[in-house]
Amino acid sequence: MLKALNPISKLIVCILGLVASVLVFDARFQIALIVLTGFSLLVLNRTSPLVLLALMVPFCLFGFGFLTTSLLFRQDSDFATRMAGEALLHSPAFSAGLTLFFRAIACGMISIFFALTTDPGSLVRALMVHARLPPRIGYSLFAAMLLVPDLASEAQQMRIARAMKTGRRIRRVPGPGEIMSLVIPLLAFAIRRAGRTAVALEARGLSPDGPRTVLNAPGFKKADAVFMIAATIAITLSSFAAFSGTSALGSLPRAVHEQAARF
Repeated sequence: MLKALNPISKLIVCILGLVASVLVFDARFQIALIVLTGFSLLVLNRTSPLVLLALMVPFCLFGFGFLTTSLLFRQDSDFATRMAGEALLHSPAFSAGLTLFFRAIACGMISIFFALTTDPGSLVRALMVHARLPPRIGYSLFAAMLLVPDLASEAQQMRIARAMKTGRRIRRVPGPGEIMSLVIPLLAFAIRRAGRTAVALEARGLSPDGPRTVLNAPGFKKADAVFMIAATIAITLSSFAAFSGTSALGSLPRAVHEQAARF
């Protein structure tokens, strides 16, 4: 269902969610964004929970870095004192770090939402037709999307050829030395491929100012309007609940609001 929507609609909603996540410094709002986005992926896109959890691991580690930095290196942090006492959850440093932790996860969840539900080719075609993306940039993106898989295939063929020549078994994960030895051959392959692509585009008359027809460009449907309105209302209500303090997650430390101005 989400994959059938216009990529521009999802891009606008995701940018709105990222901006709101940055501006609203409240842990309850960040949690609301995480729950809404995750629920949409699990129910409407049928994303596996294990896949979603695995994709969120880097963002959790990134957010954990914010949390520990706020606890240990904040100028007015009383972490050491609270560790000796019993009120760590009410520490201002812990509140600010917890909000930054959830902000990193919320931004990561929104990014994963867009990546899992959007076809890159459809996004480029939609931007060329509806957002007037310059053809030079659009066709360069198309060429890059075709080149990246070929680079991985070429690198694997080089590794297999070297293993057969030396009589050694190919390693599942290449080491740093092997990666460095593949840089120059892959760069030469990419330059040759880029030259052939440029000649092919020129031979087909794809000049920057010439008329062109973009096939299979996604259009806007009623579902796009419903999706954008529903997402905007959900983000607005979550923001209002966070500011008014009427959220069901009101048990989180209130010191978050007191420290917002410092960030």
